[in-house]
Amino acid sequence: MMTKTELAKAFSTGDFESTYKFLSDTAEWIIIEEEKFIGRQAIIDNCEQVGNYFKSVTTDFKTIDIIADESKVVIHGTAEFIRDNKRVSFVSACDIYEFNVKSEIQKITSYCIHSK
Repeated sequence: MMTKTELAKAFSTGDFESTYKFLSDTAEWIIIEEEKFIGRQAIIDNCEQVGNYFKSVTTDFKTIDIIADESKVVIHGTAEFIRDNKRVSFVSACDIYEFNVKSEIQKITSYCIHSK
């Protein structure tokens, strides 16, 4: 069994598949100013698309800070995406995970700032 912090870190660094069984059926993933996915399957479908992109580039995830309490975990970090030895994009991100009483991910709120 993964801890809440391990689950959050796995999701934030693109290891989506290991977190699927810990998503609540009614989970929400809100990417501020971009998209909103409601329900486990909608989140998984988006993760599959994002995962395919991750396979097309070299990813360098760095975790800057983790803040956690009983029902929430916050992951602050960066992601650099490289293709053909050139930076495709760089993202500074903060993901807030909220867990329900069954220790399932109930809500993810992601703040992503893109730069080149």
